[in-house]
Formats: sequence, C-alpha cells, structure tokens
Amino acid sequence: MQYKTLCILGRQPAIGRAELESLYGADVLEAAGDTAVACALPAADIDFPRLGSTIKLGEYLGDIPNADWRTVQRELISLAVRRAQDLDEGKIQLGLSVYGLRVSKGQLTAAGLEAKKALRAAGYSVRLVPNQEPALSSAQVLHNHLAGERGLELLLVQHGNHVLVARTVAVQDITAYARRDQGRPKRDARVGMLPPKLAQTIVNLGAGRQTPAPDAVVLDPFCGTGVVLQEALLMGYGAYGTDLEPRMIDYSRQNLEWLTTYAARGQTSLPPNPLLEVGDATTHQWTHPFAIVACETYLGRPLSSWPAADKLQDIVGTCNVILERFLQNLAAQTRPGTRACLAVPAWVSPSGRVQHLPLLDRLHSLGYNRVSFTGAEPADMVYYRPGQIVARELLVIIRK
Repeated sequence: MQYKTLCILGRQPAIGRAELESLYGADVLEAAGDTAVACALPAADIDFPRLGSTIKLGEYLGDIPNADWRTVQRELISLAVRRAQDLDEGKIQLGLSVYGLRVSKGQLTAAGLEAKKALRAAGYSVRLVPNQEPALSSAQVLHNHLAGERGLELLLVQHGNHVLVARTVAVQDITAYARRDQGRPKRDARVGMLPPKLAQTIVNLGAGRQTPAPDAVVLDPFCGTGVVLQEALLMGYGAYGTDLEPRMIDYSRQNLEWLTTYAARGQTSLPPNPLLEVGDATTHQWTHPFAIVACETYLGRPLSSWPAADKLQDIVGTCNVILERFLQNLAAQTRPGTRACLAVPAWVSPSGRVQHLPLLDRLHSLGYNRVSFTGAEPADMVYYRPGQIVARELLVIIRK
C-alpha cells in the first residue's frame, strides 16, 4: 500500500480504527503500531472534522527503515529542512511527537534542538515547542498553531522495524468540542453526559459509507438532550429524535435551536427541520423515513462502586429486557440492510472483567448481524475511562 496520510488515534485506538474502517473501508487502511493508522487516501479525501476518535491527521513524508534513535534523529532533521521549503514565510513553529519509539525526554529535546539549529542554518526563524511527554497534546498543537501554514509538527510512528514520518495537517479542535458541549442551553447529568466526540463516532459507525445528505436521516430513538442529533446535523445528515420523556424532547428542541446559531458562527449550514417526537423506543411507531440508527440506549442506573451480585443481575436484566424490546420494535420497522450503532451498557469490574448484555449472544435471532472489523475485535469496542463502572459498548449491527 502506498501511504499518503497517517491518522493518530485517541485513547482507545481500536475504536478509532473501526470508525475509519466504517467510513473508508479496510482496503485503504493499515495499522501502524498500536496508536496509528497509515492510509492510502490523501488528506483532502479524509473528512477529519467529523472523526471523533482520531486526534491528529498527518501528511505522510517518508519511511525511515531503521528504528535506531540516532538514525531516526538524523533523518528527521533532514526531513524538517526539506519540508520547511514548502511552508509560508515567517517563523516556523516546530514540534516533535513520538509514538511507539523508546526515547527519553532528554533525547527528544536534543533532537528538537538539533532540528531547530539545522533550520536556522538554512535561513529559517524557528520556535521549538517543548515536549513534556513523547507526544504533544492536541491542546499544544492547537494553541501553538503546529497544524497551520507555518507549523511543522513531525509525527514519528514506529511500524515494526521502520519509523513512519508525517507532518500534522489537522488536529482535533478541543475548543470547538468544549463550546458545543458546555454551551448548549440544556444539559442533564442525571441522564448521562455523552461527549460530542463519542457521539461523532457513534454516528460514523452507524452511517458507514452512507454519504451525508439531508435526506439521509439519522434516527436516535433515545435522543435525551440531543447530542447525537447535534453531531449528525453538523456532519450534514438529517436528524430524527424520539425519547420517552417529554422533558428530553423539549431539551433537544432548545439545544438544536441553539445549534443553528453555533453553526452560523462557523459559517456552517445545517440540514433543515430536525424531527422530534415523544415516544417509547420499545413500542413507538416511527412515521418518518430514516436511513441510519445511531444512539446511546438506556444504560441503567449509575453506579459509584461495584454492586453485589444480585443487584448487578437485576440491573443487567432490566437493561437487557428494554434493549431486546427495542431491537424487536426496530426490526419490525426497518428494511434489510439498515445499519445501526448503539451504545449499550456494559459493566467493568475493578479487576477489569466486563459484564456484557446477554442479548449480544442472540442478535441473529433478533433479526441482526453484528458488523465485524478488521482493525477491532468486539471486546475492543467497550468505551470507558479507568475506574468507570458503567461503560458504553459500541454495538454495530445490520438488519438481516
């Protein structure tokens, strides 16, 4: 495969690989180490702002056929000088990020200073962004304009005995995520706080290769405060949300009205007239057409500590009944080939053991096939943070 880009993945790389595979297909992707994906598509063909689980996008520059740090340092300095010729005039913002290589902070600092010295000798004005960790954070890249016209963040990814090198051309806009997460007028911690980045990933896993368009409608049958609908609209999909609680529908309506103003500031036009209805997902009749299903389902009661066995069994059983009835209702109203991504509950014990919903073993009998991914096993699709008990398992299914 001829690489053209490198994607640096988020905290749970397998979910990022599955997201990329859903949108672009496994044939143009190749895992590069544990935290990156090399891609045969040029950067212009990757819709980076919609990716929730990829934190950096790099233009591929070359392959260093040796992972020895002295060799890597020599080659990256040469690459930096050559790449600087293509940047706009002005002070270069230089940064280094290493993934998979065993390199100390001192070695990385020395390499950055040597690259800075070589660039100055070539006639460039340079500012080096210092490393506190092997890889610069999204915040550092964003605030130091390292993905801008005079930015030069070199990404070094160990791939077997080779090192792949790329220059960052895009980074997750953490400021925009915070603005549309915290700026929404209606938020409710009681029903859970779905991060916009995760909502993006859920939509992308549900959409697959379905091109965004107003008539490609995303249905969220558990819409809550409307985060999934918000991200679907920002991608260009139509949106259709239902929820059991009238209060949640009111919250979603107010949040989507606010989204119009948010999008206008960024000169983004949204698909018109998102649809919202009160309805129980286990029995509701969806009267408007939809092409994709993407949602966070009922996750059960919140837990601050690992419950007793009988209590856990009761929680799992309740969630299982609700989700099974929902899937039966959805199967009765969808055509074969309809794709869905559901964030369903899973429970992670202090030892790391995961309790899954029993219905996952019976999806076929409920009318669905589970989508498999080249870059991710089903066990990898559980989204959670350390110490969190109630996790979200990203279940991608297709109606048989």
